[in-house]
Amino acid sequence: MNLSVHPHHRRHLRPAVRRVLTVTVVACIAVGGASFVLHSRSAVPAASATSTSSASAASEAESSLLTARQAQAILDDPRMVLVNHTNKMPDDHTFTTKACGSATAVNKTLQTEAADAFLAMQAAAAKDGVTIWMQSGYRSVDYQKNLYDQKTQYFRNKGLSEAEAKKQAANIVNPPGYSEHNCGLAADLNSPEHTDLTEGFENTEAFRWLSAHAVEYGFILRYPKNAEAVTEITYEPWHWRYVGPENAALIQQSGLCFEDAVAVLQKLAAGEKITG
Repeated sequence: MNLSVHPHHRRHLRPAVRRVLTVTVVACIAVGGASFVLHSRSAVPAASATSTSSASAASEAESSLLTARQAQAILDDPRMVLVNHTNKMPDDHTFTTKACGSATAVNKTLQTEAADAFLAMQAAAAKDGVTIWMQSGYRSVDYQKNLYDQKTQYFRNKGLSEAEAKKQAANIVNPPGYSEHNCGLAADLNSPEHTDLTEGFENTEAFRWLSAHAVEYGFILRYPKNAEAVTEITYEPWHWRYVGPENAALIQQSGLCFEDAVAVLQKLAAGEKITG
């Protein structure tokens, strides 16, 4: 699969992203009503390969890449909207929401499609004896502002300057409009095993179940442990992002975090080649 990102601050793609992935992507992606299977292989032949097999491998790799049109179609999918420190949620990004948690609690909704997917995932986990709760889903921009302001004040109280307090706060809570919770596609999840939104959640049966099955319902782990330099958010095993089952399968099989996956898609959509 060839993806292209232009991560935050125009940072260069990391070596692992610049090369054509060695993993075979078996996700069947629906674009414009047509389905296709992505196969990504190394663009650099193994040293032991013959010239004939090398040429064949190179030809296969070239023909297996997403076309610019296919990459753009994925980028245009509203479920793939990139919201982070440097990408504000589009002002015209409108959607409906649906409850997927306690009706008496705040932030227990998601975009309607994402909510339905979460409820189906929650039910499937329950059949396996695993309880998954919705802790926080959609947040209005105003609500996000309150969270960000509170975290900024926390660091001010520790003696940090205004600029540094805001910077430190942004490492934990995205500024208003720059949190994907604002677009109704992000879900902070927990369970009876671990009710706090802390790294301890990774040691629960709920997290292990999500790691194995969330992709089937269209969710990806948004802030992986090994991608903090790119996401600019600390590892959050509780934070899952809805992108749709076909997109989730594509991203999971690529091994990329969301920013890097979008970056590769952007390069492909622009007609650029991903080389080692």
